[in-house]
Amino acid sequence: MRRREFIGVLGIGLAPWPRVVIAQTTSKVLRLGMVSQNPRAVPFTVAFERRLHELGYSEGQTLFVEYIDTEGQVQRIAEGMREVVRRGVDVLLAGGPEDSLKSALAATSKLPIVMIAIDYDPVALGYVQSLARPGGQVTGIHFQQTELASKRLQLIKEALPDLKAVTVFWDRFSADQWMATERAAAELGLKLIGVHLDEQPFDYARAIAQAPQDYRSCLLVMTSPTVFRDRQRLAEFALSSRIATMFVLREHVEIGGLMSYGANIVSIYRRAAEIVDQVAKGTNPADIPIEQPTKFELVINVKTAKALDLTLPAALLARADELIE
Repeated sequence: MRRREFIGVLGIGLAPWPRVVIAQTTSKVLRLGMVSQNPRAVPFTVAFERRLHELGYSEGQTLFVEYIDTEGQVQRIAEGMREVVRRGVDVLLAGGPEDSLKSALAATSKLPIVMIAIDYDPVALGYVQSLARPGGQVTGIHFQQTELASKRLQLIKEALPDLKAVTVFWDRFSADQWMATERAAAELGLKLIGVHLDEQPFDYARAIAQAPQDYRSCLLVMTSPTVFRDRQRLAEFALSSRIATMFVLREHVEIGGLMSYGANIVSIYRRAAEIVDQVAKGTNPADIPIEQPTKFELVINVKTAKALDLTLPAALLARADELIE
């Protein structure tokens, strides 16, 4: 049951996806390089490529995608970026963690780069001059995460009024998210324990066992490429362990997580495709403002709540953008 389906980015409205679109045609040939820790078939990459097709690009004719899946291995990102540059691409897409953008910049000082900065602040880290005028070869979207830490904890408290303590899973990609969440918890009167996931494949049972018993009824999971790749196994673990969960991305809730609060990553990747199209057609990345989501969605899996014997407040359910039943 979908309640609100509008996602906006810095004043730019993004229509809900999927939607009926009359495909355009283009004679511009785009050779695009993509390096990801997830397979090409993940929903956001599929949405990204579909939007390029809607903009008139035809695979094998005017669109050639060099895609490398690092299979969750961080150390392969730099190698992958160098490889797609060697293959003669025109534009690089650097989505996800800081390693992606850092590796893209190390691989080329000339090619335009469209980033989707999910786990880092590109301005604070000096990758761009400002959001309004990025300068250089990089533009794209900054999917700010740390600013939402307090809201996610508020939603957890509203969903589980008697809750006093929460376990937080985080990894090397989501350290900033964890620190922001830790600061927010002090203001909200929640006790947190952070568990660092550091050895792949992550052992979630061993990780939760590191938390005191009274912290184990609720789990807040920071987003990262590795956690996203593992979303099915993580959701199954939490459900079988009878743990209430809060995630950043709706894709976790669609397969069994309890709640998520954040921007719609599918819509963000669709917008990134439009920015890639601008760059491919000659617009200088330095002149394309970096965008940020301004609309965020609360998604609740009612079926999971029932399986956990949770009665969620009616007011919270009424505010949800989508209830999965």
